[in-house]
Amino acid sequence: MSEARTSAEGGMETSYGFRQVAEGEKQHLVNDVFHKVAKRYDIMNDVMSGGLHRLWKDALVTTLNPRKDPSYKVLDVAGGTGDIAFRIIEASGRKAHATVLDINGSMLAVGAERAQKKGLSDNLTFVEANAEELPFQPNSFDAYTIAFGIRNVPHIDVALSEAYRVLKRGGRLLVLEFSEVGLPLLDRVYDEWSFKAIPQFGKMITGDSEPYQYLVESIRKFPNQENFAAIIRQAGFSRVTYTNYTGGIAALHSGWKL
Repeated sequence: MSEARTSAEGGMETSYGFRQVAEGEKQHLVNDVFHKVAKRYDIMNDVMSGGLHRLWKDALVTTLNPRKDPSYKVLDVAGGTGDIAFRIIEASGRKAHATVLDINGSMLAVGAERAQKKGLSDNLTFVEANAEELPFQPNSFDAYTIAFGIRNVPHIDVALSEAYRVLKRGGRLLVLEFSEVGLPLLDRVYDEWSFKAIPQFGKMITGDSEPYQYLVESIRKFPNQENFAAIIRQAGFSRVTYTNYTGGIAALHSGWKL
């Protein structure tokens, strides 16, 4: 589901953090954010999650439980630096194959360089493309993963429909995303950390607080757990569930193409 609406001038608008921008402008703005932070992406996630993103990503891969089989194929979307894909390949005993897709070439360049250093290049393919227009045939992948990327897609419903299309029957969707905190005290602490500390740390790390300000705001604009689960069901997925991590700061959503 996108949050597009008609502006006073008659054009379509969508949210970019707390701002409303022309619908066609959001992707360019998001791309610019990730060009700026590509080389410090892991540090960015450490700052935004207090390092917990590493545990959440490990939990995603444990939930996926990739087969130790060369025919097992995973599509990791918005995964340019390879963080999830590397974990999946290692969990498969370096047997599976992962296609890392990202719209941002800077992120992919970081991932390809890291893959070579880790000796994983034979198990990985890096593809620059849009999550809303996947360049793959239907029924191509056993699993589709996306971690902290779906909220940056202008049309979430379109991306999920594409995920459904390229998955094989019996294939699994796993979406890890920052979500709605369900504990009142933690909620207040998290808000203070998000809106006051994170942009300042971002400025210290990259010299620019704006990308971090956008990322914090984009989390608040993203549908909560129940609403996002409903969007996944609308895309055609079955047995849709979610698991909260750290009081709902993040949630892992699961769905199956049956």
